[in-house]
Amino acid sequence: MTHLRGLLALGTLSLSLTALTSPALAHLDPSEHGSFAAGFTHPVFGLDHVLAMIAVGLWGALAGGKAIWALPSAFVGSMVAGFLLALGGVHLPFVEPMILASVVAIGALVALALPLPLVACAVITGIFGLFHGHAHGGEMGAAAVLTYGLGFVCATALLHGAGVLIGYGTRTGLDAETRRGEVATRVLGALTAAAGLFLIAG
Repeated sequence: MTHLRGLLALGTLSLSLTALTSPALAHLDPSEHGSFAAGFTHPVFGLDHVLAMIAVGLWGALAGGKAIWALPSAFVGSMVAGFLLALGGVHLPFVEPMILASVVAIGALVALALPLPLVACAVITGIFGLFHGHAHGGEMGAAAVLTYGLGFVCATALLHGAGVLIGYGTRTGLDAETRRGEVATRVLGALTAAAGLFLIAG
């Protein structure tokens, strides 16, 4: 019964996060709300960004060890590089398809729990982070570069942290002596991948 309550709580949290990413919210106008707020809400108001970034945290928590900080760091570092490429007018092909692909791919990697080397995991998250950052830069508008960039970096770090906490919580809360927590995290990964496929189909 306790395990069921835990899974229901996770489901409620996931639905809440999805509700926060409603497309009706759109992106904030930096001239009205400030550049930091515009940058912070850019990933938060995009369901594809939210799912991918939480999935990175889930993957790090599932892999454990150095992956807990290495995967989010690789994503954020490459995201900043992609942002700078966009500001410099460097074109990246298939930005939006790659962002959607990141939701499916990272979700599937969590679901499958493949024992990949840490470097390979970091490279994968870094590649996808590059495209997420380019999208942020391409939609910056009239916002100030530094504060806008700081905004979306902070939001991304928080989303990664949420994924790590959810993954860690399932592993420790659902009987650490068994693999129930790992299975729950993998199920969340599968749901993430399924959501990505839904976004692609839509």
